[in-house]
Amino acid sequence: MTEHLRWGILATGGIAQSFVKDLQLIGAPVAAVGSRDLGKARAFADRNGIPNAHGSYEELVADPDVDVIYVATPHSAHASAALLALAAGKHVLLEKPYTINAAEAQQVVDLAESRGLIVLEAMWTRWMPHMIRIREIIGAGTLGELRSLIADHDQKASADPAGRMQNPDLGGGALLDLGIYPVSFAWDVLGAPDRVLAMSDPTATGVDQQTAIVLGYPDARMAVLHTELDARGPNRAVIIGTEARIEIDPVWYTPTSFRVIGSDGAVLESYESKVEGRGMQFQAVELERLVAHGHAAGDLLPPAESVAIMETMDEIRRQIGLRYPGE
Repeated sequence: MTEHLRWGILATGGIAQSFVKDLQLIGAPVAAVGSRDLGKARAFADRNGIPNAHGSYEELVADPDVDVIYVATPHSAHASAALLALAAGKHVLLEKPYTINAAEAQQVVDLAESRGLIVLEAMWTRWMPHMIRIREIIGAGTLGELRSLIADHDQKASADPAGRMQNPDLGGGALLDLGIYPVSFAWDVLGAPDRVLAMSDPTATGVDQQTAIVLGYPDARMAVLHTELDARGPNRAVIIGTEARIEIDPVWYTPTSFRVIGSDGAVLESYESKVEGRGMQFQAVELERLVAHGHAAGDLLPPAESVAIMETMDEIRRQIGLRYPGE
């Protein structure tokens, strides 16, 4: 791709800062930033050399110099922000998880389709070079028949009850913020599960502190997943087949290394990622590619799959009794 879209950044938190840095690595122009606090928008713009700062999301999406909006709000505002941008005729890169629930996700997808616009979930791991290589290895049959996937995403986050991770009004808890990674990974490698089992322990604020998930698949395949917000885990992943396994080093969902190990213990391949920046630029490149070629969806994470993943997340929440205000 030789010509980039002009990006607008909706919200000014840490994830937005990381994304802008990676956009700048590939020369993608960031035309504007928007916040509900004009002071925050101006500070973010000054810090990153962004020409336009807006004191509302409405002003940002109406900016004629912006082609695509990156939504970096807390989870609870993903749907409303995406709908606002799509209604203004902008493509959307929507932070994961897509929305709070599958009903919201479908509403976003329906509007994007009706307007002929792209709304891509920013599950950046999907486009990482090491994940692309892993799919190639699986596709070549090196692992034999897939049997299981094991992955965790456990972090020691702030215990502040008013903070984003602990606050149910902001879609807090381990599952939506951290657990979406292993759930999406299982979907990527094994496809749609036909069984879901989950158990959880809550925080004092009522969101999930830790959640264990088992996804069942036809032909005796299984994914065993764990997520936690008050203790850092190994953050490794392994894909096991009848002939070999792939062991992915921490942190498995970021640029990292892995090994392919045969059933006899021999190392068949070693891979080490060499990625500039955090690795968030690959999802931007994918969205720009879809727009440039006039595609409504890509193969790695089409909108219909993002909705289906939210259906799995809904079922997990149903089983652990986690509901958010307004649901």
